[in-house]
Amino acid sequence: MRVATWNVNSVIARTERLLRWLERYQPDVLCLQELKAVDDKFPEVEVRALGYEIAVFGQAAYNGVAILSKRPVSDVRRGLDPAIEGEDARLISADVGGTRVIGAYVPNGGEVGSDKFEYKMAWLRRLRVYLGEHHRADEPLILCGDFNCALDDRDVAKKDLHDNTVLTHPEIRAAVRDLESWGLVDTFRSQHEEGGAYSWWDYRMLGFPKNNGLRIDLLYATPPLAATLQETFMDRDERKGKKPSDHVPVMATFSDG
Repeated sequence: MRVATWNVNSVIARTERLLRWLERYQPDVLCLQELKAVDDKFPEVEVRALGYEIAVFGQAAYNGVAILSKRPVSDVRRGLDPAIEGEDARLISADVGGTRVIGAYVPNGGEVGSDKFEYKMAWLRRLRVYLGEHHRADEPLILCGDFNCALDDRDVAKKDLHDNTVLTHPEIRAAVRDLESWGLVDTFRSQHEEGGAYSWWDYRMLGFPKNNGLRIDLLYATPPLAATLQETFMDRDERKGKKPSDHVPVMATFSDG
């Protein structure tokens, strides 16, 4: 089973890129973030024509997450807490072929010390509670998405430019590490202990040509699934060309046996 996560940064602006990428790599499951579109604006007809079932939790102009799957999808849930009306579209989950797949778009956090920073911290704490209330680490589960966190300095190309920002602050790193402690394996890091692989580059100040990147898009698996991990891959080439997202897809392949 090949699973991928990608902050597409507007599914409308990047429909053609999305379709080409799906045709090229044929993932069994793709979790998308930052759709920036309501549900009925998602390119459903085109994606279904490629053989995918679709679960969408959209939002106008901001946020938005989706799960695309070549395998049957059931028990779709949207949001961290259904009792909260108008909650930002940042989390979607579903059962896919016996595996629980959770796609997340963690808040950016604005500036350290701001209300947005506190919201980010609170959201990560709620996600930790959500995992404990609804799932078990001894079951096959994937949690993936844009975490807006570079977990350690190996994930930062230019530490002096990003030190103690909302993407590297010790409190944010600790909150994501607390998620890991529930029982999650960072699939890419488990196969690539060295640094220098990045999933996001700022559009500004020639971020990509200068390789001023960060690894903030993560694909976690619980131990039973991580034990079947075969390959991980970060598609840096998807950041090239016309109108790319500022993020690239991250993939992991698991054995079905």
